[in-house]
Amino acid sequence: MLDARVLAFTGIAALVTLTPGADTLLVVRSALVRGRRAGMLTVLGVCAGLFVHATLSALGLSVILVRSARAFELVKLAGAAYLVFLGLQAIWSAVRGVPAAAPGLEPVGAHRAFVEGMLNNVLNPKVAVFYLAFLPQFIGPGDPVLAKSILLAGIHFTEGMIWLSLVTLFVGRMRGALAHPRATRALESLTGLVLIGFGVRLAMARR
Repeated sequence: MLDARVLAFTGIAALVTLTPGADTLLVVRSALVRGRRAGMLTVLGVCAGLFVHATLSALGLSVILVRSARAFELVKLAGAAYLVFLGLQAIWSAVRGVPAAAPGLEPVGAHRAFVEGMLNNVLNPKVAVFYLAFLPQFIGPGDPVLAKSILLAGIHFTEGMIWLSLVTLFVGRMRGALAHPRATRALESLTGLVLIGFGVRLAMARR
């Protein structure tokens, strides 16, 4: 199944991966606030969401998002609300002055980092539409649809893991210099506002 279609998808997926968005911002915030381990778990959650989209696309369920305006709107608003929630959560943490950048990571924070990353990706209807619009173009007439979709998602997963892991490692190196409570609050406030901005933009987006 490794053919010219797969190579073409690899290039396109790489460009999509390198384009910063809500997933990248969430990874940066997680690495800065909770530490490198949490950042990596957020990366894993974000990339794991790609397999959900690939499976739904292969099963034809993602067609609903394209053909049903109401379904698209519901998923879009759910994703937007989740981004706004994360943004407000970050701002509230900054207002409370919680020392989120303290050394170590609580187990609850680790699990939450993974779930936040996965939900952020799965609840983004634009990712679902991307998979529905592009995956069929890279699946040949005789290819097993589900297996080929998982293969393509695996390529995208690998690219995402590599790039976002590099981002996490870079942010992790900066974390020590930004560990001052005042700097932490400023970063929490800034990332909170940007996440809310992403949420508002997603809520106003059209198909």
